Amino acid sequence: MDFSLSEEQELLQETVRAFVAKECPPQKVRAIFDGERQEVPALSKGLAELGIAGLVVPEALGGAGLELLELALVAEELGRGCVPVPFLGHALATLALAQGGSPAQQAHWLPRLATGDVRATVALAEAGARWLPEQFRLAATGGRARGQKQLVPEAEQAELFVVGSEGGGLLLVPAGAGVRVTPTATLDRGRPLATLELDAAPAEPLAAGSAARLVTAGSVLVAADAFGAAHQLVRMTAAYVMARRQFGQPLAQFQAVKHQLANMALAIDPTRGLWWYAAHAFDHAPEAAPRAAALAKAHITDRAQQVARDAVEAHGGIGFTWECDVQIWFKRVMFDRLWLGLPELHRERFAALEGW
Repeated sequence: MDFSLSEEQELLQETVRAFVAKECPPQKVRAIFDGERQEVPALSKGLAELGIAGLVVPEALGGAGLELLELALVAEELGRGCVPVPFLGHALATLALAQGGSPAQQAHWLPRLATGDVRATVALAEAGARWLPEQFRLAATGGRARGQKQLVPEAEQAELFVVGSEGGGLLLVPAGAGVRVTPTATLDRGRPLATLELDAAPAEPLAAGSAARLVTAGSVLVAADAFGAAHQLVRMTAAYVMARRQFGQPLAQFQAVKHQLANMALAIDPTRGLWWYAAHAFDHAPEAAPRAAALAKAHITDRAQQVARDAVEAHGGIGFTWECDVQIWFKRVMFDRLWLGLPELHRERFAALEGW
């Protein structure tokens, strides 16, 4: 059995990788991280022109009609480049509509989401680190939603919110009356977060059970993003120790440094199969997908954070400083580890799904 990517999937990933290398080199990432966010709309537009915004939108509605694996391959490249664009929330909101929206909802929103003309995001977390569908308390009655959501990605520019609701449901909430967004301080400046407050905001339900699928998909995307970021940290560290000289020779010549690099690579490289399979299972083995996604989210984000710590150590005295780019990728990994819940939550979820 062939477990490799198809030619089309490889081409997609190569196209995104080339775009990132040309349009978002590390110096631009740093500039945006330092507050120069005027570059972000152009990057978002460029990705939309590549068709990234509509990857999972049906072809009849202007998209590519692809699957979660293709979306996760894009997430890997964006994580590798630490690209500060509003991808995660928009991708998940679009997927939720494509899989759980009514024909009328899909016809109204998906063509504009596919082109990037309308920006959407998801609002899941509630106070007390409640990330899972069975924990949601936000309520909707009479077509109006009331409650608060925390750690909402890319919320300030969003025109549509997909909101987790009581009973494990999802609601469509357009920006406007009854919707208030308050920015929240975050370590990863490339992916801003906000608090969403709904006060009798107009809301339409999506199909029952959509929230569980959305958490599964989100777990896969953050795992893929963390994998890409950690993989890049290994390459950055290898480049540094080969260039940095100590006692008249490159650091890379020291046996302890070689061991450290090998351990970093061995910690992250074998985990690729976890998120590849979880993404594949989402569309082709849905009964296995929640377990696979929980395992990928827990294990990969944990390993990625250890790789980030090792990268800081290998960079020595400059590794923890603002001037060193390692801190940008480190914070990317921290976001992925925390968003949608810590690894412990997903290990418990995995155990519960297995009936342990």
